[in-house]
Amino acid sequence: MTRAEPDIVIIGSGIGGATVAAGLADTGARIVILERGYRIPDDAPARDPWRIYTNSAFRSEETWLDADDQPFEPGNYYNVGGNSKLYGAVLIRYRAEDFAEMHHAEGISPAWPFGYDVLAPWYDRAEALFRVRGTRDDPTEPPHGPYPFAPVPDEPAIAQVRARLNRAGVTAFTLPLGVDIDRWLAAGSTGWDGYPDTRCGKMDAETCSLAFALERANVCLEEGAEVLSLNIGTDNRRVAEVVYRQNGETRILRPGTVILAAGAVQSAALLLRSGIANSADQVGRCFMNHNASALIAIDPRFRNDAVYQKTFGINDWYLGDGAGGPPLGNVQALGRVTPDILKIQVPQLPRPVARWISHHAVDLYAISEDLPDPDSRVTVRGGKIKLAWRRSNMAAHRALVSKTKATMRRAGFPIVLSRLFDGRVPSHQCGTCRMGDDPARSVIDPDGRSWDHPNLWITDAAALPTSAAVNPALTVAALALRAADTIAKELP
Repeated sequence: MTRAEPDIVIIGSGIGGATVAAGLADTGARIVILERGYRIPDDAPARDPWRIYTNSAFRSEETWLDADDQPFEPGNYYNVGGNSKLYGAVLIRYRAEDFAEMHHAEGISPAWPFGYDVLAPWYDRAEALFRVRGTRDDPTEPPHGPYPFAPVPDEPAIAQVRARLNRAGVTAFTLPLGVDIDRWLAAGSTGWDGYPDTRCGKMDAETCSLAFALERANVCLEEGAEVLSLNIGTDNRRVAEVVYRQNGETRILRPGTVILAAGAVQSAALLLRSGIANSADQVGRCFMNHNASALIAIDPRFRNDAVYQKTFGINDWYLGDGAGGPPLGNVQALGRVTPDILKIQVPQLPRPVARWISHHAVDLYAISEDLPDPDSRVTVRGGKIKLAWRRSNMAAHRALVSKTKATMRRAGFPIVLSRLFDGRVPSHQCGTCRMGDDPARSVIDPDGRSWDHPNLWITDAAALPTSAAVNPALTVAALALRAADTIAKELP
């Protein structure tokens, strides 16, 4: 055993962990970040779709159990920077309405313990940290100042699609993105959505938050450090020990503050294994994973020679279905589905057909909110993670896909196909350690602190009370910066 006593231990280097580290870096506190994975090397096959989407060079080999106790391989990644290394870099705010109670066709999305105005200043700071590129042309966008950088430009083919959509009666708005497009393309002619970044233009947890934190001598990162348990001290309240395994050796840290940011599933599993922070039996409950579908809209007259494509979205049905009905969700361009990717996804498709479809199609991603359900949950059985996800709000998602197909046909794409992502795809997992203002129905308070343990904080997507229907990365970053501000005020 080796022992050390840092001021703060952060578990996980994804958006939540790295960003809270950035928020605390200038306090002078001795901070240790524990990451179970390793840095993606510069020479990794980062632009090879066959290595990414088939025999994945990046996904872990672990298995979880589904609701029927059948093993499956989750699509999660463990590396420095977490899942953000392969994310689509859409850094969009929750809409202001997402913080209030929202009625859906099949249930209610509950109100947050605070409104959008409380988080707005932290969104500003998160956008600055992640160098977000965008412009305010979305009618549903909440109030805020200008984006730090000008938007990533549409490629000519995508500008045509945007114009077609606007003529079809919807507003194709500009996605706020964390990508330096010139640097990205200089390293390879591919999109960034689903491709791992090797520090060449994508603004993710490693390249932004972690890089900022590690410039300070008081912050260090331990790679290959898998946390095994959190142990409570003799006072039966504070977390006294963080036990982890590194290089085959069991090690212990005794920090003053522990910040958990291992991801929505792994954070809940660690708490359950440790038997802590669960006096109200809420840890692992209300797992949410966006209802998501990929769509491909084909027009034989249209020639898509775009490289990255992912620059626009549609929120016309975000707050309502357009006919006085309940919300449906968000639609956005998907990263370019090349002939190789299409062939990988549909192996029986002849390669010439895959090439023709890809060159005459545009690819979309439809997202609908998954409502919190206590019986949709993460548990641990015999040391294995069990994920029993109960989909919700699927009527809204089917309506969103239908609306999108009809709109694309009006825009001149006569063939529109769709595929629902299954439960093995991590479509923005969240909610397993939800924040709230009632200790009997939540795991952490509105600041991110455990109700049971005053020195334990949770700053990843596990803390989200609702999934909304947009990408959660910027909201996680804003919450992490807000938590860091509160933690900093309590440091000696």
